[in-house]
Amino acid sequence: MTTMDLRVGNKYRIGRKIGSGSFGDIYLGTNIISGEEIAIKLESVKAKHPQLEYEARVYKSLAGGVGIPFVRWFGTECDYNAMVLDLLGPSLEDLFNFCNRKFSLKTVLLLADQLISRIEYIHAKSFIHRDIKPDNFLMGIGKRGNQVNVIDFGLAKKYRDPKTHFHIPYRENKNLTGTARYASINTHLGVEQSRRDDMESLGYVMLYFCRGSLPWQGLKAATKKQKYDRIMEKKMTTPTEVLCRGFPNEFAIYLNYTRSLRFDDKPDYSYLRKIFRDLFVREGFQYDYVFDWTVYKYQKNAQQQQQIKPQDGDKTPAEGQASAQATAGNTAGRQRKTVTPIQQQGQAPEGTGHYY
Repeated sequence: MTTMDLRVGNKYRIGRKIGSGSFGDIYLGTNIISGEEIAIKLESVKAKHPQLEYEARVYKSLAGGVGIPFVRWFGTECDYNAMVLDLLGPSLEDLFNFCNRKFSLKTVLLLADQLISRIEYIHAKSFIHRDIKPDNFLMGIGKRGNQVNVIDFGLAKKYRDPKTHFHIPYRENKNLTGTARYASINTHLGVEQSRRDDMESLGYVMLYFCRGSLPWQGLKAATKKQKYDRIMEKKMTTPTEVLCRGFPNEFAIYLNYTRSLRFDDKPDYSYLRKIFRDLFVREGFQYDYVFDWTVYKYQKNAQQQQQIKPQDGDKTPAEGQASAQATAGNTAGRQRKTVTPIQQQGQAPEGTGHYY
């Protein structure tokens, strides 16, 4: 299929490919009426495990929540299912790499506040995400550049009846669904996932950002199952105090709390936000939404300004600073269009997962 001249929903033109997953590709698209850029996710109608229609339904159920991308259109064009979404910025994994794979405590705490709230909202709508990882959180663009968004609901599942709130039953012998690196211990053990597992996974994501890596990364094994087993063993035998060593005690408190939850317990999201907010205040940080990548991007562009514009030496310090900030803003805009806006790391149907 040639996508450059293809339209979906009569008013969205498909442009260049900007990302891919196991079940489909993501393209930059344009609303031919307004000129607005959007993201278009395509999946072959012949896909072995079609999931795009289900994902679109989940997005519709979650519509209106802060940090939930809006689905503009879903349907079938030629041999493809297509979903048109808000265009978003880089993922937290992209930004982690941009910042040399280490985030400051301030950035982790700024993110933690939003991440807990996003998961709380998803749970309030009777869904669990089941694939909490840095790749599935994207920053916004433009006026919403400081807002964390959640994507990729192909593995999401209802954990309760939306009307009666009856919880799904406890089950065992389930295959791993999600990404092994961030999976909860109970998920490794084959227990049906519930709210507690999303929260425990978020704990591993935050420690990954603080530490730069997790102790169970890079383990070698002959088969996928053996690799999963090695990851599980390392996860279970690494004491919380060792995992959190060198970082504030709040991270250990968070992890111990989420691991202590029973299957159908509702996590105390407010308590978890509060321990991190109290730490934020105690550290003397400001809620200015200046993340590490904001500073790093500014510094990089300021250096480039000095290298490529010797005439800037004639400017006053204030003028030079304004010029660097303008360049940083322009570069950020260009980068947002080249970084995968809706990133899907090869999702798989229930019973399969990833270990990268």
